[in-house]
Amino acid sequence: MKTFKGLDAVSSWAGLAALVLLAVMPVVFTSNYLVGVLTVAAIYGIWSVSWDFMSGLTGRENFGHSLFIGVGAYAAGFLNVQFGLGPWWSLPVSMLVAMVFALVLGFPTLRLKGPYFALAMLSSAVIMQRLMLIFWEYTGGEEGIQDITPLIANHLHYYWFVLAVLGIVTLLLSWLAKSRWGLILRAIRGDEATCLAAGLPITHYKILSLVISAAFAGLGGALYAHYQLQVSPQLFAVVTSITVITMVYVGGMGSIYGPVGGALLLTVMTEGLRDFGEWRLMVYSMLLIFILFFLPNGIIAPVWHKWRHKGQQP
Repeated sequence: MKTFKGLDAVSSWAGLAALVLLAVMPVVFTSNYLVGVLTVAAIYGIWSVSWDFMSGLTGRENFGHSLFIGVGAYAAGFLNVQFGLGPWWSLPVSMLVAMVFALVLGFPTLRLKGPYFALAMLSSAVIMQRLMLIFWEYTGGEEGIQDITPLIANHLHYYWFVLAVLGIVTLLLSWLAKSRWGLILRAIRGDEATCLAAGLPITHYKILSLVISAAFAGLGGALYAHYQLQVSPQLFAVVTSITVITMVYVGGMGSIYGPVGGALLLTVMTEGLRDFGEWRLMVYSMLLIFILFFLPNGIIAPVWHKWRHKGQQP
């Protein structure tokens, strides 16, 4: 049985069941703290699937994903605080701004070979973070932009909204990954020279995949800005990109749905380790090393893949 032109029914229903479970958890446990943790986890999920769509499928790892997250968040802040526009305008505008940055950077950098694309994107994010500090009169400097208007005042309702966005983004990108476009992106990852010899416009596909990736990263940045009600240059930091990449690897790179589980797992794990106090970072690092060393293909995607194949055996 197939659904949504390429996505199988079992995976679709499993994803829907997971969304329903995540939606009812705050209602069952009635915890504002849990709502906050899950909201941040859902936003990280959006960032992770957006990174995985471009870098996970093509193999061109983007170490500057925080650039698109940051420009999306700052676009939301500028529109709302500086220009007084309603907060809902920030969602499409943040996506558009991130797409423009992706186009400007993608044309020259995606023609680079080896690790230079990753380094170029990393440098772009660092430069943008520095610019936010240099032009502090307009950006607020280290304090950033404050007093951003929330999209939805009720935190539980906002969590449900972000969760719905996560579900739609994951469904859309999963569909694209299963389509002819996704097959070409995977082919580029497998053997770019062969794809080029076959006459495929590989640069065209890579740039468009980067633009789509940036659009949803910018959307997630805007959602984060309207949740935290402020943005700061820290969003452009290298640690933001590394955190997203780690979530993708833990969930299962190239699977689209796996990074969502990785984002939820690592966010909840980070909060659960608060009781360890000053040992928290060391315990977290050791757990990550264990996962990445003994489970190099991740946790979520391989487990689901194994379970699906086991269930299909007679």
